[in-house]
Amino acid sequence: MPDISLTTVVVLCVAALAAGWVDAVVGGGGLLLLPALLLGLPNSAAAGHALGTNKAVAIVGTTGAAVTYARKAPVDVRLATRIGVAALAGSTGGALLATGMSTEVLKPVVMVVLVAVGAFVIFRPSFGTAPAAVPASPRRILAAIGFAGLGIGFYDGLIGPGTGTFLVLALTAILHLDLVTASATAKIVNCCTNAGALAMFAWKGQVYWQLAGLMAVFNLAGGMVGAHTALKRGAGFVRVVLLTVVCALVVKMAYEQWVA
Repeated sequence: MPDISLTTVVVLCVAALAAGWVDAVVGGGGLLLLPALLLGLPNSAAAGHALGTNKAVAIVGTTGAAVTYARKAPVDVRLATRIGVAALAGSTGGALLATGMSTEVLKPVVMVVLVAVGAFVIFRPSFGTAPAAVPASPRRILAAIGFAGLGIGFYDGLIGPGTGTFLVLALTAILHLDLVTASATAKIVNCCTNAGALAMFAWKGQVYWQLAGLMAVFNLAGGMVGAHTALKRGAGFVRVVLLTVVCALVVKMAYEQWVA
């Protein structure tokens, strides 16, 4: 447990609660959780400890949200697991590549993609508001495994921010899922990628387990409440949260690229 004040611990727990809610609804909880850890941990702590502790917290909330969704939403757990295994492989490859190259050149490209995605969702009000009329074809399933699994998993290992949001968008577009079902499926995929990353950080001893355990309780509560909220309020509500998170991602990346 790092030497931090009680006030900082409380703030970190509140951030974990809010991050769990956002992540369960549409992904992007890391926008709150990771910066909070980077600011709250002492300067002597390595960045790897913030990343490792973040994963240890996030996997609990993501798992809780996934279980909540699986019980009440029409989720194809088998398909989600197949995509998750591909995402785990992609994330590992991305993390390996990230050790030998700068990812700064990719951030402007990601920002452009996010702006395009935001515009698409705004001008297509029906996007993700209705469930698929027919089951996804084998070709669409393979595309989901390749793009949402390997592709976005690779992005998660290489850069990271917004992975959950990208998964929701990709699953909605490729498999023609409604946004609630896509969010549910994305949680199962996220469980796979988080597990792989956490195993690596734990192996390197870069997790503050006591702090992570305390924050995980709040993250779990936020994740389960967020899943219940999405199920109750429906795709229209998820669409509003999605646009909010996309805008936050663009602002964050733009700040890091040109201001920080």
